[in-house]
Amino acid sequence: MSLNRRTFLAATALGSTRILGASDRIRCATIGTGNRGSYLTRQFKELGAEMAAVCDVYEPHLQEGLKEASTGAQGFVDYRRLLEDRSIDAVIIATPDHLHAQMLIDAVDAGKDVYVEKPLAHTIEDGFRMVEAVRRTKRIAQIGTQRRSYPLYQEAKRILDSGVTGPIRLVNAWWTNQLKSLNTRRIEGKLDWNLFLGPAPRVPVDPVRYFNWLQFYDYALGYPIGQAAHIADGVQWMMNSTYPSAVTCSSGRVNLEGGEIPETGSMSVEFPENYLMVFTLSYKAMRYRACNDQMQQFHGANARFDLGRESYALYPQTTEVEVKSSQERREPDTFESASNAHIRHFLECVRARKEPNSTIEMGQYTNVVCCMAMESLRKGRRIRWNTAEKRMEV
Repeated sequence: MSLNRRTFLAATALGSTRILGASDRIRCATIGTGNRGSYLTRQFKELGAEMAAVCDVYEPHLQEGLKEASTGAQGFVDYRRLLEDRSIDAVIIATPDHLHAQMLIDAVDAGKDVYVEKPLAHTIEDGFRMVEAVRRTKRIAQIGTQRRSYPLYQEAKRILDSGVTGPIRLVNAWWTNQLKSLNTRRIEGKLDWNLFLGPAPRVPVDPVRYFNWLQFYDYALGYPIGQAAHIADGVQWMMNSTYPSAVTCSSGRVNLEGGEIPETGSMSVEFPENYLMVFTLSYKAMRYRACNDQMQQFHGANARFDLGRESYALYPQTTEVEVKSSQERREPDTFESASNAHIRHFLECVRARKEPNSTIEMGQYTNVVCCMAMESLRKGRRIRWNTAEKRMEV
């Protein structure tokens, strides 16, 4: 990388955090303006943030981000140059997973608040580095687990907290989708490959890796484990859990030609609160409308609680042939409102200097689950969590 890290940190440390007045617009910047990053840039702007800058290592993505940003926004290729702008209050990190850690650490060291997409990190060690940096700098950091700001999920949480289900010892969850093949796009514009690789091993420029980074161990945890960052976080929230006790993960072969990580898999997560979560995902199943593509079933001694993407239902114990719900809520095609609420909440936290719904520690709880699942998948065995030493072990 072209900019010396020590010089960068020394320069950014000289600036002081901008104090926001009641009428000041929060100045934000997006790092990583692919599909998700451009979407977040547009949403932040619509919710009143001034999108002052965008950054991406790939020229077409950078231009797309600039189209979504506020008029006059600056474009950057190296995110560290963006962080030198002392007028920027907060940054959105929507890059491949392996780049999250250093970007967040550099951002909070530069006096910025951070909205970082899930999963939090690529390794457990990186996650703890991120937690330390946020707490040391006293910055606001929110994980993009938007279910925590979704009124439907907040209501579901209140129902489960009421104890109506009785003790829960099993949570079954699944998510299905269909991906026919890897992206076969060509690189059509400037790409800073070294900045994309970041801490990952050096390999030649490869459009398959770049456009399908979710399918490679060097940059991500894959679909079954990466998407568990959504589901496991929700379950841990509903069940008042933090770190797991042990994780076992298995899968079939890779069915997406050219990828490394299986697109179908299942993980069994043991929690010290005395329950088991079993999550299964396949991107080679039939495709559903989004309101029907996932489910979390909380099996209590007195009732079962079903929580979908946009619905919930409570089923009291019965010996009748027909199992009927006693309480339910279904709101198809409203899930985007969860992202809007989550972004609005983050902006409120930046202004009020208060803790967000999805703290850095919450992100790390789920990051540990995901990283242990990947370790189990690669090692072919059950992985345990050492609470005292904050590390996984066979």
